[in-house]
Amino acid sequence: MLFNSFEYLLFLPLVVALYFTIPVKWRWLLLLLASYFFYMCWKAEYAILILFTTLVDYFVALKMGSEPSRKRKKRWLVMSILVNLGMLAGFKYLNFFSESVNALLQITNSGYSFPLYHILLPVGISFYIFQSLSYTIDVYRGIQPPEKHFGKFALYVSFFPQLVAGPIERSTSLLPQINAPRPFNQQNLVSGLKLILWGFFKKLVIADRLGMFVGLVYENPGEFNGLPVILATVLFAFQLYCDFSGYTDIARGSARIMGYELMINFNRPLIATSLRDFWNRWHISLTTWFRDYLLYSLPYIRDRKIVQSKIYRNLVLTFLLMGLWHGAAWTFILFGLFHGLMLVVESMAEKPVARFHEITGISNYPGFLKALGITYMFTILVFSLFFFRASSLDNSLLLLSDAFDFSNTAGSVKALLRNLEFVFGILMVAVLLIAEHVHAKYNLVKVIAARPSIVRWPVYIGFIFFVLLFGVLHQQKFIYFQF
Repeated sequence: MLFNSFEYLLFLPLVVALYFTIPVKWRWLLLLLASYFFYMCWKAEYAILILFTTLVDYFVALKMGSEPSRKRKKRWLVMSILVNLGMLAGFKYLNFFSESVNALLQITNSGYSFPLYHILLPVGISFYIFQSLSYTIDVYRGIQPPEKHFGKFALYVSFFPQLVAGPIERSTSLLPQINAPRPFNQQNLVSGLKLILWGFFKKLVIADRLGMFVGLVYENPGEFNGLPVILATVLFAFQLYCDFSGYTDIARGSARIMGYELMINFNRPLIATSLRDFWNRWHISLTTWFRDYLLYSLPYIRDRKIVQSKIYRNLVLTFLLMGLWHGAAWTFILFGLFHGLMLVVESMAEKPVARFHEITGISNYPGFLKALGITYMFTILVFSLFFFRASSLDNSLLLLSDAFDFSNTAGSVKALLRNLEFVFGILMVAVLLIAEHVHAKYNLVKVIAARPSIVRWPVYIGFIFFVLLFGVLHQQKFIYFQF
C-alpha cells in the first residue's frame, strides 16, 4: 500500500479512529494487525520474513537478558547477526554475487557458473532488518532491556508508518512509546496532518514531476547529450530528496497523529557545505546506524594508538558497505566507495584549508565561504549520482561521457524551455528551497498557526487544492522502496 494512494487515505483515518476508540490496553494489537495488513498489501507471503526476524530477535534478546556473562551473550548476538544478515544476503545479494562470480569465471573459461534465482526483493527488508538488529545489539550492550511482551516487540519491528522506508527507529525511542500510548491530542492531529500535506507536496508536485524528465534521460542512455544529461542528474538530486524526505514527512505525520514521534531523517541536506555536513543531514537514521553499530565498533575506537590510516580505512569501509546497502550493484558500491574516499580527502585537507583561511583572511567572508562550500558539496554529490541513478555501470559511464558533449546546446535549451512540466518543476524546486530557508529562520508552521482562522484555513485549503491540481497523481512508488 503506497502512501500516495487512495487506499492509504482510507486506511489511515480508519486505523486512527479505531485506535482512539478501543481500550488503551489493546491498541498495540490494533496497530500490529494494521501494520501486517499494510505490508501484506504488497506481497502477503513476505510477511513471514518479518515474523521470522521478529521471532528470532525476540528470543535472542530474552536469552541475552538471562545470561550472566558477556561471552555467552555474544553467542546469541552472533546468531541474531547471522540470521538477519543471512536473510538480507539471500534475498538481496545472492544473484549479484552469482552474476559477479560468473563474469569472472567466464573470463577464465572455467566452464562452470553459479545458478541465478528469480527472487522478488521483499519491500523494506533492509529497513526492518536493520531496525530489529539494532535492538539485539542494544540489548547486548546493556542499553536496552529485553522486551518481554512479544506483541509489542513485533509492533516495534513492523510499525506501519516507518516499516517500508524508515526512519530506522531505535528501540530505546520507539518501544517506550509503544508501552505508554498517549491519549488523543488535537495538537498532534493538526501537526501530523500538516506534515503529511507537506510530504505530499514534495512527493507529488516536485519529485514525481522531476522524475518524468530524469527517467526520460536515464532510461534512454545514449539518446541525450550535454545539458539535458547534466540537468537530469542535478534534478535527480532534488527528486531523490523530495521523494525520500516526502515519504519521511508522511510517515512522521501518520505516527504523530496517534501520539508517536519518529526521528527527523533530513535536515536540509542540499545546503550542506561539505560532504561530511551532507551525511550529517541526509538519511540521518541510516548514517547514525552505521556510525553507532559499525564504525564505532571497529578497532580504532577501542585502541587510540592505531594509526590515522586505519581510521581512514574504516571510514571508507563503512561507506562502501553503506553504498552496498542501497542496492546489489557495482554502481552502488562505487557510489559508497567514492563518498568514503572523498570524506578521507576532506579530513586530510582540514588543517591545510584552515591554514589557507588564516593566511588569506577569506574567513572574514562567511557568506562567500558558505556559497563555495555548498557549490563544492553539490558538485561532488551530482557526480556520484551518475552511478546512483544509472541502471548499470556501462550506462553510468555512457551518461558521464555524454554529459560533456555540448554539440547541440542551443537546440536542447529551446526544447527544455518549451517543456512546461520541466519549467514548472524547476519553479517548484525554487519554492521549496525558499520555503525551507524561511521555515528554518521563522518557523512557518507557528507563523501560520498564529494567524486568525480567517487567514489560516484559506491557506490550508488552498494548499490542499494546489497539491491536488498540480500533483502527479499516478501513484509512483517511492524511490527508496527498492532498497
